[in-house]
Amino acid sequence: MRTVYVVTHPQATHHVDRLVGGWYDADLTPDGKRAAVAIADSLHARVPEKVELYSSDLRRTARTAKVIGERLGVEPVLDRRLREKSYGEAGGRPQDWLDRRFVPPPAVGERLEHDEGIPGAETKGAMARRVYAAMDSILESRCAHQIVVTRGGALTFVIAAWIRMPLEAAGYVDFRGSPGSITVLREDDYFHNRQVVTLAGE
Repeated sequence: MRTVYVVTHPQATHHVDRLVGGWYDADLTPDGKRAAVAIADSLHARVPEKVELYSSDLRRTARTAKVIGERLGVEPVLDRRLREKSYGEAGGRPQDWLDRRFVPPPAVGERLEHDEGIPGAETKGAMARRVYAAMDSILESRCAHQIVVTRGGALTFVIAAWIRMPLEAAGYVDFRGSPGSITVLREDDYFHNRQVVTLAGE
């Protein structure tokens, strides 16, 4: 039996300042730091001693992972492939700056490589490919308990990779996770089915 706990980092400064996140390296707020401690306590109550911990390298996720790692006695492995989507020139700007310029994807047709109209922004396909690659690396290990710390947008592709959704179908998928949530994924040893046990729980 393998269980993967996917943590979305709690409240960060760009949330309260209404700035675009992405690769903008915001920090946790005081409330976010307290929430990280609560997340670490929750995981400590569920996870046995042997666990692996992976995290995006951005400050808000890395700090969340550090708190979890200190509680569980494990060092986080930082992987930039687990980052949120890059919004290019919009990163760190007011959210309404992005909203005025954003070009939504079409209902049908090319969605993964759709140009959202923001210079330097990553396509959904580029993000999906790197998160899929990160999950391939993580799942090469046979450790029965793993924790992945990332952001809500990347959560979609962590889950899609987990259930082996073909990349070409991932242009339509969206799994929502609020800041500070824990998603539980599980694979059984008999059928090797992969479950989404809880989505964005506490």
